[in-house]
Amino acid sequence: MTVADSIQPSLQKNADSPIRRSLRSLRRNPMAMLGLIIILFWAVAAAIAPFTSMRDPLAQVIEDRLQPPSAQYWFGTDELGRDVFSRVIYGARISLPIGFVVIIFAMTMGMLVGASAGYIGGMYDLLIMRLADITLAFPSIVLALAIAAVLGPSITNALIAMVLVWWPEYARLMRSQVLSVKNNEYVMAAVALGASRGRVLRIHILPNTFAPILVKASLDAGSAILNIAALSFIGLGAVPPTPEWGAMISTGRYQFYSWWLTTFPGLAILMVVLGYNFLGEGVRDSFDPRMT
Repeated sequence: MTVADSIQPSLQKNADSPIRRSLRSLRRNPMAMLGLIIILFWAVAAAIAPFTSMRDPLAQVIEDRLQPPSAQYWFGTDELGRDVFSRVIYGARISLPIGFVVIIFAMTMGMLVGASAGYIGGMYDLLIMRLADITLAFPSIVLALAIAAVLGPSITNALIAMVLVWWPEYARLMRSQVLSVKNNEYVMAAVALGASRGRVLRIHILPNTFAPILVKASLDAGSAILNIAALSFIGLGAVPPTPEWGAMISTGRYQFYSWWLTTFPGLAILMVVLGYNFLGEGVRDSFDPRMT
């Protein structure tokens, strides 16, 4: 056995140990596990919605309109006699993927733009960062509202608005991470050996800058769901009769004495947002060297 062969397993073990320590720390965090359980609960409920919901969420039974919660209607009925329980369960099929899709697209766009700006530098970096500064100068929900109003009310347009609002945050974070590692010895060695810019970014820089992006994404997922619900609440997201939680709260606000119309979708939003926040806090702590 050569010296290199004897050293390789040790190097591999040491390279994997930070990830393993982070995962162990995450599993030991009770709040993170609680958040994961909440998210999985709603994910399973959304997946088996056709089997758990008692009625069609779009079916109207006018003679049973505005019925309070009972054994027949667990969460009551709305102004058109639709079952609120079924609509809340089916609403998870819309609200849960929304947070995931917004974060994935905003994170991907921000990572690509920010990494290229930090590595290439020069005028390209200046233009990208000034565009990010202009976007970040406006409150995110206000700018998203303006973009969604221009595009028109729909879930797709609300998603586009949120992605256009949130990518600069990921771009600036990724740029700062790239600037902190691009002058390290292993990056300079790869450049000296003739590696292309794309290969250096893909192989040597991005894997060493991804942890802060992942932490931010886990913390932002709940905010994405909340903001999309807010856009639906003011009529710029889901359009009736789509069973989306924000739209359900919007229609229920006119029925002051029918408290169940807003309470149950509001509690669903609260649970999911708290679940993502608990999990995001756990992911942040697990990647903190002081915590692991």
